[in-house]
Amino acid sequence: MSERGFARAEYQARVTRAQAMMAQAGLGALLLTTEPEIRYFTGFLTRFWESPSRPWFLILPADGDPVAVIPAIGAALMGKTWVTDIRTWPAPQPEDEGVSLLADVLDEFGGPVGIPSGPETHLRMAQADFARLQGASAQVFRDDAGITARLRAVKSEAEIAKIAHACRIAGRAFARVPEIAGPGVALSRVFRDFQRLLLEDGADWVPYLAGGAGPLGYADVISPADDRALCAGDVLMLDTGAVRDGYFCDYDRNFAIGAPDARVVGAHARLLEAAQAGLAAARPGARACDVWAAMAAICGDDGGRLGHGLGMQLTEGLSLLPGDRTVLEPGMVITLEPGVATADGNILVHEENIVIRPGGPQILSPWASDLPRID
Repeated sequence: MSERGFARAEYQARVTRAQAMMAQAGLGALLLTTEPEIRYFTGFLTRFWESPSRPWFLILPADGDPVAVIPAIGAALMGKTWVTDIRTWPAPQPEDEGVSLLADVLDEFGGPVGIPSGPETHLRMAQADFARLQGASAQVFRDDAGITARLRAVKSEAEIAKIAHACRIAGRAFARVPEIAGPGVALSRVFRDFQRLLLEDGADWVPYLAGGAGPLGYADVISPADDRALCAGDVLMLDTGAVRDGYFCDYDRNFAIGAPDARVVGAHARLLEAAQAGLAAARPGARACDVWAAMAAICGDDGGRLGHGLGMQLTEGLSLLPGDRTVLEPGMVITLEPGVATADGNILVHEENIVIRPGGPQILSPWASDLPRID
């Protein structure tokens, strides 16, 4: 698969679905300010979001196509998307960072104006500027009734293909880990080289890489690498969120450095069994908490999250938790991420990526079947 972006019809279908939901919620427009929300409706893909000095806005009216209200530096790139109504200001301009222009556009289309306000959302503009916007616009601002979150939760076939592509890239890189890891190699070197492998195998960038190593596992799964050298008897874990064409994979793999401890072998077998139980439970109509329960029954119930939604962001949407009653629907992409304690405060975790299908889940990550050994 080499195609980049989506056909215009993909974006038009997203807008049509959003506008139908807006009509039900009584909204006159949506105001979107964050990278995934704007990209979802436009295809505007850039790493310039790393710069916090400029805000970006997209207005989705009740009828018609989206309107981009953006810094002038982004006009050329936005012009390559399907969006044709692009209005700009010469940012940075702290005295009026697009506020008056945005207020005029919102008043042109009317309200109420919905803003994503649920879990995992934020307003990417200065609080002072939002206060000015509320004063400059005649519209009423309220939450978006969960519209953007519900739309993004169920992926199109084109989106699923991009996530699957990212998973295949990571699978090729994981298969090459014996080239870069072994006794005496510093964990920090393994991390750098693994990112290189991901890029060589087709990732656009690697926003997330975590892991750990130790004789009975690792104490956590979010630490950056240190310069400790791998030793015989260690378990090495690498967890990657690599991106291809704006979509993430997110899964990990464990490796035994030399002969593994029997406790590690047993714990890893339990992880694979728990993941298989989660796979069996992940059916349309099941709840996120049901999938959690299936895995927790095998790996242990500590109330922790055992997976999450996946897509344009590393984690998005539902959580596999005892209290999350989100109903699984065909097209949802989730991770299965059981963890078990070994000894001395150490743990092992394992993660796979799947998509919910009417006849049973489809595996996207190359499913692990053993604990690879690196001598």
